[in-house]
Parts: sequence; C-alpha cells; structure tokens
Amino acid sequence: MMVESKAADARSGSLLISRARLVSVGVPAPTDRPVDIRIADGLVSEVASGLRPLPGEQVIDAADRWAIPGLWDHHVHMIQWSQTRSRLDVGGTDGPDAVTRIVGDHIARLPANRPGTVVSGYGFRSATWSRQPTVAELDRVSGDHPVVLTSGDGHNGWLNSAALALLGTPQRTGALTENEWFALMPGIVELTAGMQSDDRDLRAAVRDASSRGVVGIVDFELARGYLDWPERFANGIDSLRVRSAVYPDGLEEVLAAGLRTGQPLPHGAGLATMGPLKIISDGSLNTRTAHCREPYADGGELEHPSGQQNFDLTERVSLLGHAHAGGLQAAVHAIGDAAVGIALDAFASTGVSGSVEHAQLTTRDDLTRMGRLGVRASVQPAHLLDDREVTAQCWPDRADRCFAFVSMLSAGVGLRFGSDAPVAPLDPWLAMAAAVHRSADERDPWNPGEAISAAEALAASTDGQTTLAVGGRGDVVVLDDNPVGRTRDTATAAARLRERRVAATIVAGRLSHIDL
Repeated sequence: MMVESKAADARSGSLLISRARLVSVGVPAPTDRPVDIRIADGLVSEVASGLRPLPGEQVIDAADRWAIPGLWDHHVHMIQWSQTRSRLDVGGTDGPDAVTRIVGDHIARLPANRPGTVVSGYGFRSATWSRQPTVAELDRVSGDHPVVLTSGDGHNGWLNSAALALLGTPQRTGALTENEWFALMPGIVELTAGMQSDDRDLRAAVRDASSRGVVGIVDFELARGYLDWPERFANGIDSLRVRSAVYPDGLEEVLAAGLRTGQPLPHGAGLATMGPLKIISDGSLNTRTAHCREPYADGGELEHPSGQQNFDLTERVSLLGHAHAGGLQAAVHAIGDAAVGIALDAFASTGVSGSVEHAQLTTRDDLTRMGRLGVRASVQPAHLLDDREVTAQCWPDRADRCFAFVSMLSAGVGLRFGSDAPVAPLDPWLAMAAAVHRSADERDPWNPGEAISAAEALAASTDGQTTLAVGGRGDVVVLDDNPVGRTRDTATAAARLRERRVAATIVAGRLSHIDL
C-alpha cells in the first residue's frame, strides 16, 4: 500500500482511497472490480473508477485490497479497559486461595519505599468457586496496601479493609455486588486512574482499537463521560467516534445542560456525541445475580435464587419516560430472561427507543416483542466463550436460549455487536468469530443453530452502515482479504476473522491507523 499527500496538512478535508474492492455489507456491492473512494468533509462523496487526486488531497493506494465501513464496539467501559494494561491479572483462578497467592506475591515484589501503594487487580470469576472470598483472607496478604479486585464480569468487587476505609465504605466480611459495588465505581476509577502519571494507557487503548479497524465506541464508563470526553478530545485523544452514556445519577445534570442523544459534545468535531441513558437493571451470570424467570440450578443457597433486580418496573418506567421526554435514548442492561421481559415492558410503556444490552438469556416470545418494538439487541458474542462452563452449571435447563443470535435476526431484531471491555477484549474480530463459530477451542460449537454467518456478523459490527457508497460516513477500514469470503466450515471462517490484518483505518476522512 502506498500513501501520498500533495500537501503537508492532511486536514485538507478530502482523502482518496484508490484501487479498493468493496465488501458487501448488508446490501450487495455494485461491482467486484477495484474502485476509488473519495471522502470529503467527513462523508463518502464519490465511488467510481478512475478518480483523479484533487490538489492537496491525501491519497491511499489500497492496491486491490478490500474496504469495509468502519467497525464499532457498542459496549465499552473505556477507562477500565485502558487500566487493564497496568492492573494485576487475577483471571483464570479457581478460588480465593489462588487469588491471594497472586496478590501476596505481587505485594512482596513492590519497592519498600512505596508503603500503602494501591493494588488494583481484575478478572476473577467466583461463580464456580467452591467458596466465596472474604475480606479477612485478603487482609492477611496485603499489609498496609489497599487492594481493589474487580471481577471479570464487572458486577462484584473484592476489597481489603484498607481499601474499604480509603473509599469510605463500612467494613464487611465479603465481596460487594451490584448496586453497592456500582456506587463505589466512580471513586475506584478515580483512585486507580490516579496511579498513572498521565493518560498513556488510554492513548494506547485508542491506538490499539484503531489498529483493529474500530472507528467508534459507545462508552458506558461509570463516570461523567459527557464532561470527560470533550477534555480528552481537546487533549488530542480524538481518533475515535465516541457516544458517551449517562447513568441515572447524572441524568438531571445532562438534561439541565440540554444534552440529547446524538448531540455533539464540545471540542469533539462532531465525533464525540451524547449517548443514551444506561440502566443496569439486573446482575450477571458469573455473579449469579442475573434476574431469571426460574431459579438457578445451583441457587439453593443464594439469597436471591433467581437473581435480582436493581431497578423494578416502576423505577425503570419512570427513568425511561423522563429520559425520553428529554430527548435521550435508553440502553437497558438485562442479562436474565426475567430482566429482558421487564425491560421490554418499560420500552413499550414509555415509547423510548434504544437497546437491551446483553440480552444473554431470552424467551422466543420476548424476541418477537423486541422486534415488534424496534428495540435493538446490543450483544457481546465473545461472552459465550467465557460463559459456556458456568452456563452448564447455573442454567443447564435453558442453555439453548443463551446468545440466541439467529433467533434475534429471525424475529427482526437489529443486532449491534460489542465487547463490554474489559469483560472481553475490545476486538470486533474476536466478537465476530465467536458469533460465527461459537467455540474458541477444540470443542464443537455451543448451540450451533444460533451461529450466524460472517456476513451477518460483519453487518452487526458497522453501526448500521452498509456497503460503502456515496453519502455514507467517511469511516473506512482497508483489509488484506475479504472477511466474508467463502470458507469450508465455521471453524475456518472464525479463524480467518480472528487473524484478520487491518491495513488502514480512516475516521471521517482522517487516517487513524496504517500498517504498510
């Protein structure tokens, strides 16, 4: 690939991609021959053969490579994801003892002149552990160091006494879950962000996303992103489109500021916009708090054997109705089938538009209702790779209704793919591969009848943008190969997706990544 620029300033407002093959996304490509794609003022302005460069126009020679619309991750916690680069990894552990060994070994290696250093870890999943963790056993290995460990699903946290005191939380014996945990999250994000001397982790995470062809994210960080992202854009972290969500505790502030879903935020050049109201209506499978119509198979000893609601229907209707009246869309976290049903009741009652986030366990009737209401399913296919074993333990009688992507499409539900990073990596190719093959190891696919095609997976990853054409966003990804080309089986198709090499990423006509 060759890149030329006839002016030193690449912000000339126009960019030409020459000799690119169009990948069919949603609608057939008009030709299988290479074409030239011009982007002007952030939009695709011409798609034709033989276009000549304009004066001062940046030119990228695709050299017969393949072009797709830019990829999106529709569910990210961006600061938490960036912080995983410097967090202690406690994933893959089989119980509290394994975690405390990792924490103790890490603390033993800390410099002696850094007493009281905060230790932040991520990744434990306690649903399959034989016993649940205690504060006391973490205290025994941590000395005077505050320790904050976040679960791999983000729905519970294991803290030692020093961390609880630092965050002003009453002492307790075990881990925190759901609303009690989420209430601490802004303080924890601020505390762990303070461990870094600058924003290098965030910049690195954005660069990595661009290298994977990501042009946009919906950011669900538990913070005031509608204030934070304008500052980040002003500081040059501006190579991704960002839709920043708000949670109920910030709703009044957003409405008072006159912010509406889709409205540009300051300093964002139209790339940073206000997102939806986010409501976490139930828990998660790995914390065994996802709200289900029937008890968990192993839930006899649980305080809430069928999971729990964080907001009941009356509260959801009130919040969604208020948001709708103020011009906001809604994104309702609902993992269990009971939570999904209640979420749809709230959508129907208020008329608000938006998405059910996760929709991990669903009923056929609710999928039909979701399609009729026009509510999108914002799903994270890579979660099925992590949740296969815990589903067999907790939901063996309903596993066939988990991650029901084919059923969603058949019901007319619009699919939007994401990662829920840091729960899964911010990698749209991993998500697509999981949706296509539903296995990442030697085992047969899980519920193969719900596996979708590579073309369907790609269409769920481009934020509704179809085959590149005049009038579309000037967001383009150039690839070495056709990601939806024919393969002999789903395992091969998934491997090709995971190994996809991104040659260039372009956001609104501006180059954000190139790999010659």
